[in-house]
Amino acid sequence: MSLINTQIKPFTADAFKSGAFIKVSDTDLKGKWSVFFFYPADFTFVCPTELEDLADNYAEFKKIGVEIYSVSTDTHFAHKAWHDTSDAVGKIGYTMVGDPTGTISRNFEVLIEEAGLADRGTFVVDPDGKIQIVEINAGGVGRDASELLRKIKAAQYVAAHPGEVCPAKWKEGEKTLAPSLDLVGKI
Repeated sequence: MSLINTQIKPFTADAFKSGAFIKVSDTDLKGKWSVFFFYPADFTFVCPTELEDLADNYAEFKKIGVEIYSVSTDTHFAHKAWHDTSDAVGKIGYTMVGDPTGTISRNFEVLIEEAGLADRGTFVVDPDGKIQIVEINAGGVGRDASELLRKIKAAQYVAAHPGEVCPAKWKEGEKTLAPSLDLVGKI
C-alpha cells in the first residue's frame, strides 16, 4: 500500500537542533510543510554528503515554509557528537531526530528490521499531516536537495491551485496543465 495521501502516525522523539536537545512530535508539524529525511546511520559515508547538501540549501527550504527533519535510528546524543566532529554535519541547522526504537522509521515503512537501520527515504508532508511525496533510494545512492526543492514547489503549487497539475521537469513560474476532456490525447 502506498503512503501517498495518508496521515502521518503519531510520534514523539528526542532530537538535536541548534546546540540543544529538544522534543519533537507529530503535533509540531501541523500547519506547515515538512520533510522527513531518513538515512541509515551517523558517522557513515553517503549520509554526511546528503545532510550537508540539505544544510547548504536549508535557507531555500525555509523561504518556502518547509521544515526539515533528518531521522536515523541513532540517538540524539550521537547526532550531537557527529554534529560536533564533522565539518559537513556541523553545518546543519535543521532538526536531527533520534529514532533508536525504530518507531518513526516503522511508521514511514523504511526500517530495515534485520539491520536496525533506515532506508534512504524522503517524505514530504503537507500542512494537514498528509504525505504528498515519497522517495526511497538504495543505500549507495545519494539524494539531491535541489531536486527535492523543485518537487516541493510543485506540490505546494498543486495544493494552492486545485484543478492544475505540474508536468515533468516543471519549475516555478512555468506553465502547468489543467486536465480536461479537451486535453486527452493532445500531449
